[in-house]
Amino acid sequence: MTCILLRTEINAPIGRVFDLARSIGLHEHSTHGTNERAVGGVTSGLIGIGQEVTWRARHFGIVQHLTVKITKLDRPNHFQDVMVSGAFKSLRHDHSFSEHGTGTLMIDQFDFEAPLGWLGRCAERLFLESYMRRFLLQRNQVLKEIAESENWKQYLET
Repeated sequence: MTCILLRTEINAPIGRVFDLARSIGLHEHSTHGTNERAVGGVTSGLIGIGQEVTWRARHFGIVQHLTVKITKLDRPNHFQDVMVSGAFKSLRHDHSFSEHGTGTLMIDQFDFEAPLGWLGRCAERLFLESYMRRFLLQRNQVLKEIAESENWKQYLET
C-alpha cells in the first residue's frame, strides 16, 4: 500500500475550504486534465455522509470508472471517502482541516493499493505514486485558488 500525505495552506475560512473539497462541480473543474465527470450517485452540489459518486475519467489513455463513498464526515474538520469499485485494489482518502493562522490547513492522506500483487506494487513505485501525487497537487492548487478568490461562490450557495 502506498500513502501520499499532502499539506496545503489556504487563506480562507475552514468551513469554505471543507465544503469546496466536497463540491462535485469544483472536483470536475480541478481535474480538467483527466476530464473527470460525475456520472452516477451524487452528480452535483456537495457530497455528504453515506453518499456515493461515480467518476468517469481518462487516465493513461483509458476511460475508467471509480465509485467512492463518504464513510466519515465531521464538518468542518474531516471527511473520508473510500473506493467502492474501480481500478485499484483499495483506495482511502482522508481529508482533514484545521484553522491555521488566518486561514486553513488542509491535509490529504491518500492511501491506495494497486491490483495484481507484486506487479501492482512495482507499478506503485515506478509511476503510480508520482502520478497520483501530481494529480492531487493539481487539484489542491485549484481548490486553493478558488477558495482564496471570490470564485468560491459559484460552487457554494451563499
